Amino acid sequence: MIQLHNDTDVCEELCEHDQIVCLAKAEMLLDEDARQIAETFKILGDPTRIKILHALSKRELCVCDIAAIVDMGQSAVSHQLRLLRGARLVKYRKEGKMAWYSLDDTHISLLLAQGIEHIKHG
Repeated sequence: MIQLHNDTDVCEELCEHDQIVCLAKAEMLLDEDARQIAETFKILGDPTRIKILHALSKRELCVCDIAAIVDMGQSAVSHQLRLLRGARLVKYRKEGKMAWYSLDDTHISLLLAQGIEHIKHG
């Protein structure tokens, strides 16, 4: 038998386990759900947006405060917030001339906390 590579992270013999494959396929995410989750993680793949979410996980903030916290202009922050809002990660409310942002729901806070815990785990 000719060996094409020396990878140790692949099966050395082709052997599908029909019951396991069948069960896993039955539990598989729908394509649309997988696409939406991938889009969410794409949005989360930006350090500035992670910093914004982290700040918002602590308290509701106005756009001016967020801009000062992440050391960016309001226009740039507003763009990031639009992306986060489009992905349903943040929400806002108007109070007079102020726009106050917060996380859309507790799932976002938990997701962020899990990510932080994962990188600190070691």
